[in-house]
Amino acid sequence: MSDSTVIRRRSLHDELVVLVRDMILDGELVPGQKISEQALCARFGVSRTPLREALKVLAAEGVIELLPNRGATVARITSEAIEELFPIMAALEALAGEQACRRIDEAGMARIRALHEEMMACYRRGEKAGYANLNRAIHEALFEIAGNATLTQIYNSLMVRIHSIRFFAKRSAARWRASVEDHERILEALEARDGPRLAAILKDHLLGQAADVARDTLEPADEMAAE
Repeated sequence: MSDSTVIRRRSLHDELVVLVRDMILDGELVPGQKISEQALCARFGVSRTPLREALKVLAAEGVIELLPNRGATVARITSEAIEELFPIMAALEALAGEQACRRIDEAGMARIRALHEEMMACYRRGEKAGYANLNRAIHEALFEIAGNATLTQIYNSLMVRIHSIRFFAKRSAARWRASVEDHERILEALEARDGPRLAAILKDHLLGQAADVARDTLEPADEMAAE
């Protein structure tokens, strides 16, 4: 998204909700970071009123925190959030995988293969950010191919609550290789149109990520880690 993005639609606060949410998912705004209203108003060419309405919506979703006299900050991830959200997301991904196996055509398969090959190239070059972005694109593509709008909507609402932490969690060389091996199995199951197998791989893959996040990045719900 360009820094010069200017919103021209009539429903400004709705569009701002999407744009600020994308900044969080893309890692431009990170957990615990204070949100500068002035900077966002300048970036999107809007006044404070629609921006503040958008921030209220995101606060209701649990994506940001609005604190009296302190403004808005991106919500921090907690152990409770991981324990609550990751198993649900694992079940949603499993269902999306099964549906994708039933619906995918050759064009869709070619798209997934291309994303996978790009991701593997990033892995071989050691490009973690590129790998993470393509990883996310593959999972999103599976939901799109599954063709269930309600399933996708629920997944996206949960995804934004854990920010970009799922795909940008710290990875040792061994964990990164394990993720690569999971994605190779995901591709094989999808090519075989084996829904139950793909569902099981996706579920285990996501629960493994939850364990990594819990080890490396979470904070207790009742404590604020020092910056």
